Amino acid sequence: MSTLVTVRQTTTTTTSTTTAINTNNNMTTTNGQISMHSYGITPPITMKGPDPSDIIATDDLEESLRSYDYFESDAELALRVDVMSKLDGLVQKWIRDVSIAKNIPIETADTVTGRVHTFGSYRLGVHSKGGDIDTLLIAPRHIDRTDFFTTFIEV
Repeated sequence: MSTLVTVRQTTTTTTSTTTAINTNNNMTTTNGQISMHSYGITPPITMKGPDPSDIIATDDLEESLRSYDYFESDAELALRVDVMSKLDGLVQKWIRDVSIAKNIPIETADTVTGRVHTFGSYRLGVHSKGGDIDTLLIAPRHIDRTDFFTTFIEV
């Protein structure tokens, strides 16, 4: 089943057919025009899928990585998810405590929150077994980096 999507930024090229194309929900065809969603500043080099030889090479690479015990087990993955959940809980408690210490009313301190975002290899799903989790903490304006480096360690 093909899905037509609404695009915010499009790159348009003329084609001779009128068909709906669904490649990861980022291409549509209307009246011979292909509209492609671009997730960055520049469009992708190609939207062509993998050749059969690419799929075979990928399978061979995955088999080789498995033989070196490169991939995490389900238990290790669950531990990462648990660690991120606990980190988020610590961050929320810390933000509340710092807010109160900065004379923010308790009613307001109970509503302000921060966010912990992941990035890097973990976010892309290409991290190795035992690899780190790159994180970014986004906190309310009244909390600065000095607060983080002096008081978060106490939490």
